[in-house]
Amino acid sequence: MDANRVEIDWHSARETNLRNWDERVPMHVEGYELHKFDDPEYLSDVVEDDLVALSSFLPAQRLRGLDLCHLQCHIGTDTLSLARAGARVTGVDFSAPALRAARTLAERYGVDATWVESDVLDARSAVTGEFDVVYTSIGTIGWLHDLDRWATQIVELLRPGGTFYIRDGHPALFALDEFSETLTTRYAYFGDRRALQWDQESSYAGEGTLANTRTYEWPHPLSEIFGALLRAGLRILHFDEGKTIPWRFSSRMVEVSRGFSWPEAERNLIPCTYTIVARRD
Repeated sequence: MDANRVEIDWHSARETNLRNWDERVPMHVEGYELHKFDDPEYLSDVVEDDLVALSSFLPAQRLRGLDLCHLQCHIGTDTLSLARAGARVTGVDFSAPALRAARTLAERYGVDATWVESDVLDARSAVTGEFDVVYTSIGTIGWLHDLDRWATQIVELLRPGGTFYIRDGHPALFALDEFSETLTTRYAYFGDRRALQWDQESSYAGEGTLANTRTYEWPHPLSEIFGALLRAGLRILHFDEGKTIPWRFSSRMVEVSRGFSWPEAERNLIPCTYTIVARRD
């Protein structure tokens, strides 16, 4: 996989990405091991890890009884897990096939959930109500070109006193050459409004070949992420960086408990994820 930095308008990039993500849905339905939800106590690894960081900032240190909006929910595995943890959930995604898969999954396991088809950048106008928690995690904001608009949606979805949570791949990780035998920077850490254009025939989960291979992503340094949240009026409560990530970013990564990490000798050299918890006062 390789990438070029290109000028492209948001609408064109969004439509190209949508075709790619629509096509990924059946691959992910097969590849996400949905049978694990047959166990009524099962939660996705992503949500189990996120709850460790999030719970201490919630009333009574738990999700039970809270209204939660999950942005960029894809096929709903994490949304279902958040519902099993006690939240009243609304999942938002721009892919209609993904939401159909999410609805089928929730109905199969008797989970009450609301599903809304919308770009995350227009979420406030599409979603009804206000929320105690707005949540997004792993593989999300790199698909967005405008973080100020993103952060505004979050603030407007939250009730006063509500909590925002994000965990995602670290921008320092995404600047690395995924093919190099050493930790070598290849891609820009700082954005300049241009997109990274990718072409890849496979997805990170499931078997098969994609016809819509092209996608566009945008690099967002930590300064841009924090700046957008702060400008929108959120108060930062917590920040952390992690050494593991749920997918194998590079073939040199090794499998560890609940994800992948760099070989032990390099594990303290570069972060793999970041976590931010913020509040609307």
